Order: sequence, then C-alpha cells, then structure tokens
Amino acid sequence: MYPFLRMFWGLHRAKSMPRMGLFDTHVSEHRCWPQDIDMWMELNNGRTLTMYDLGRIPMTARLGVMDVLKSERWGITVAGSVVRYRRRIRPFEKFEMRSRGLFWDDKFFYMDQTIWKKNGECANHAVFRTAVTDRSGIVAPDKVMAKIGNTDPSPEPPEWVTHWLKAEETRPWPPVKT
Repeated sequence: MYPFLRMFWGLHRAKSMPRMGLFDTHVSEHRCWPQDIDMWMELNNGRTLTMYDLGRIPMTARLGVMDVLKSERWGITVAGSVVRYRRRIRPFEKFEMRSRGLFWDDKFFYMDQTIWKKNGECANHAVFRTAVTDRSGIVAPDKVMAKIGNTDPSPEPPEWVTHWLKAEETRPWPPVKT
C-alpha cells in the first residue's frame, strides 16, 4: 500500500520549512520499516521509488508548485527514471534523502534524488523525468515556471543526463512484443 500517512507527514513538515529556490536541496529523514522490505531483508527496489516520492513531493511544496497545482487543477506525474542502487538499507535503518531540481526542457522537469546511509555512504541515486499535466495532457514547463514566478531559463543538463536522454530517444515505443 502507498505510504499515505508518511506522505501527509512529509507535506505537513514541508509547510513549516522555509520556501526554497529551484535548485536548492530538500533534505528529509526517513526510516526503513518492515512494510518496506523484501525477502532479502532490505529496502525493496520498488519501494525505493515510492520512498523517493516522500522527498520529491514535499520538495515541490517548498518550491510553491503544489499551490499552483491546486489553483490550476493540474496534476504531476513521473514520465521516466534512471536509478543506480549501490548499498542496502536494512529494516529500521534511518537514512537521509536529498532532493533537488536539475533542469527542464520543453515538456519535462528533471529531478535528482539520493539516499544516504547514516555512515555517509550513498545507497542509491535517481533522476526522475516528471511532467505537470492538465486534462489536455502535458503543461509546458515554461507555463508552470511563470506561474511560480520564475522567468530564468533552464540550466543545461549534466552531460551524463544528456546521454541518458539520447539513449531514451532510441528506445522503441511501444516496445516490441516478444
């Protein structure tokens, strides 16, 4: 089940935090609970993606995007991700999540997220391609940026993200049925 209570708690906490800039880092503390683990007694890889929601969505609240989503009756969705897993998170282990915006293009926003163990090791790293949506489809990022009062252009993406995006362009859609 989706961790709604944890999400609401994260949003509640975000409301009491100062507003942040587009490329500032939102830091949140989490714990791996028994419902988050798999049969190998570690944070499940799929649950890790859900845990990243618990950092990304409060971050958007601190950016002022949630207010715009509500007023415009827009939604937000994940359109792609790339994740690298390197260290296990064990049951009851506390960890820190760091979430920040990277850049945007004509359709999507890109966000960088990491999970850090208490000993300072990075457990995993993800980049998410997200979109703001309305009833007609994707809302242009420039329109969203104008609504939150940003007129600055997007920074350039990191080189490795550019390579990921170029690789994604070669990927067939829909996939070939096998």
